[in-house]
Amino acid sequence: MLESHYYTDLIEAGCDEAGRGCLAGSVYAAAVILPADYNNPELNDSKQLSLKKRYALREQIQKDAVAWAIGVVTPEEIDKINILHASFLAMHRAIEQLQVKPQALIIDGNHFDPYKDLPYTTIVKGDSKYQSIAAASILAKTYRDDYMKALAEEYPYYDWASNKGYPTKKHRLGIREHGVSPYHRKSYNLLGTGELSLDFKDE
Repeated sequence: MLESHYYTDLIEAGCDEAGRGCLAGSVYAAAVILPADYNNPELNDSKQLSLKKRYALREQIQKDAVAWAIGVVTPEEIDKINILHASFLAMHRAIEQLQVKPQALIIDGNHFDPYKDLPYTTIVKGDSKYQSIAAASILAKTYRDDYMKALAEEYPYYDWASNKGYPTKKHRLGIREHGVSPYHRKSYNLLGTGELSLDFKDE
């Protein structure tokens, strides 16, 4: 059973991101505030759940949460500020949209760029320890997957419907054969050869 909270007597939002290791697409983050006495034994790190279970839990989380929101940072922004800070910016954008303002944050991982003056705690593997972070991981993952599947209809060469932008052999082969799309992160090692050897001129 995952823990219901980290802070005592504070409105706490759990935050997590999805898409940090991808070659293409925006990075997504979610912030979730659950009821103080919430208890859902099915919540877990989104990577440990089946596709069907993730989407079922997304509906449950959105129904049960005190507040939830999604934040997005584009590939262009990622290239400018780097993926680590882009991940934190996506979390900031999610927190900013919460209809109920949190008094503290718990963040999956071991780094975070502070958001305003809110106290926060980073928790390694927090998505498998705290319910609100697990809920955030599920929302971030499913909304980003939906986004990548939509992009795959426009750009079918990269197998994004399956790999969601991660560096699979089919994805890299698509880059070699068709070049890069407007959604690729051009600061990344897209070919996996140790160098960026593609022409990144705007089409």
